[in-house]
Amino acid sequence: MEEVIDIVVDFEDYFPSMMERHGAQGLLMELCNGFRLLMDGERGLITFESLRMKSVVLGLSDLGDEEIVCMLSEGDLDGDGALNQVEFCILMFRLSPGLLMYAQ
Repeated sequence: MEEVIDIVVDFEDYFPSMMERHGAQGLLMELCNGFRLLMDGERGLITFESLRMKSVVLGLSDLGDEEIVCMLSEGDLDGDGALNQVEFCILMFRLSPGLLMYAQ
């Protein structure tokens, strides 16, 4: 029998306030800046290696390989194992409950 572990994550969604402050265009620019921060400069994609390396720089050094793979697979729409800019932006919108409510 598999053990189930409940993990509670304290999450604050800043996207709605960014949308109010900067508008849709400004929010998209900030998402693109975030993508560039995390991407592999040579491939132009967020890869396992780039996310692992940049997560340490962002103070998330305790992220395990499984967590990184899970993060990538959550947004990987074309199945190449990496995130392009469109996949990243779609994932960020999907993960923002506040933006979904803002759109309604």
